[in-house]
Amino acid sequence: MAAFSDAEKQDLDRLGQASPDSDLTGSGQASVDSQVDYSPEEEKALVRKVDWALLPGLTFLYLLSFLDRSNVGLAKLQGLMKDIGLADKPEAYNTSLALYFVGYVLFEIPANMVLKKLNPRVVLPTLTILWGITAALQCLVKDEAGFYVARFFLGVSEAGLFPGIVFVLSCFYARKERTLRVSLFFGGAALAGAFGGILGFGIGKIEGGALESWGYLFLIEGLFTVLVGVSAYWWIPASPSRAKFLTERQRAILVARLRLDGGSTDEEPFSWQGVWDAFKDPFVHAYGWLFHCFAFGLYSLSLFLPTIVAQLGYASWRAQLLTVPIYALAFLAILVFCWASHRVNQRGSAIAVAGGIAIVGYIVLIATHTAGARLAGAFLAVGGIYAANALLLSWPSENVSPQTKRAVTSGNQIFIGDIGAITGSLVYRPSLSKNFYRLPHGVAILFTGLGCLLALSLSFGMHRANRTGNVGRAERVEKKGEEPKGDRRRGYEFQI
Repeated sequence: MAAFSDAEKQDLDRLGQASPDSDLTGSGQASVDSQVDYSPEEEKALVRKVDWALLPGLTFLYLLSFLDRSNVGLAKLQGLMKDIGLADKPEAYNTSLALYFVGYVLFEIPANMVLKKLNPRVVLPTLTILWGITAALQCLVKDEAGFYVARFFLGVSEAGLFPGIVFVLSCFYARKERTLRVSLFFGGAALAGAFGGILGFGIGKIEGGALESWGYLFLIEGLFTVLVGVSAYWWIPASPSRAKFLTERQRAILVARLRLDGGSTDEEPFSWQGVWDAFKDPFVHAYGWLFHCFAFGLYSLSLFLPTIVAQLGYASWRAQLLTVPIYALAFLAILVFCWASHRVNQRGSAIAVAGGIAIVGYIVLIATHTAGARLAGAFLAVGGIYAANALLLSWPSENVSPQTKRAVTSGNQIFIGDIGAITGSLVYRPSLSKNFYRLPHGVAILFTGLGCLLALSLSFGMHRANRTGNVGRAERVEKKGEEPKGDRRRGYEFQI
């Protein structure tokens, strides 16, 4: 017998399907009442329909966000720092990268709380338009102060996108379906790197007019983002029970299967108690520090890869093009590790293996002296780092419940994680580039190794909770006179 919340009953009542005493079976066929029986084939068709409605567009949004934040590395190769009078201040580039992440970190959790309190269909497109305008206006930068201000506000405007998309996906998919979907959309970051190299090469050929080539890079990519953001008001869904691309029957099935999966429907109201529960949960903070360790490599590679490749002796235009196959391999690595992780039903160990591959890549970058060997090291480091991040960023969406807590957890993970990005942007200093960034690569090995250990520790902790029926976590809540809910209730099973 299924126990529906008041909000869930209202969802089903509105759809003409409510039955508070409905029987939900686990045999591949569920029943909310006699009118909502559905077969496994019908359920698969529904999931495919949701896939096609959500994944391409949301992945493209994230591709654009990563493109607009990382194209500064290509602009640097095209003479940005010289043209704005910072050729004699090489550290200014690192400062601008750090300021971007300061803005990103400060507004991460508030942005996701606003998303939960308001409507994703309004919030996500608005964020896209705002960061697109900010990205485009970077073409007008003339001096150091303007450069810093532009990078800071680009971080502020992009802050809510990634955790917001993760939250939206968690509202439409069952727990075990989320890793694949979040990993696929995170693959947009790798694709952004590949497309960025091609676009940077092409736009870099533009000469004449009021702007330098790097100015056209910012302007064209930023304005395109604005156009996509405007279109997003029409195709980003508000919530499962109000998704216009689904029929009434499909919406009822979606609500029922999410409830069967142990989740909650999209109409769960914002709760300050949910916010507090997130900050009290050690697992929530562990997710954040896990991303902190891997974000060091993720963002330092994405922002400095063009420079690293150029140091191997390639001209700037060749360096831009050589980043394309590296990021293409990273996207393939994401798909392979996502598939393997789903196949063996493991997350923590898969993250550790991917991190191990990245460490091997960094060692090759440090220990070898030929361009070919170092390029191979870059392939391994980028592929491993991107695959690990894809898995760890989707992990909380499978394990954190209810919704307000999950929304805050996603924001908190990016908040803590991107402090690692700030560290990475400052460690890869120009003064250390003369030695091919060997010291920063060594620091990256340390961060990645700690991340591997933390992934295994977190997996072990959740395995122990599963083995005891989550009794320990439930009892700690009960001792305070509260009722265990979501991932703190007895019998809740974590995806390890």
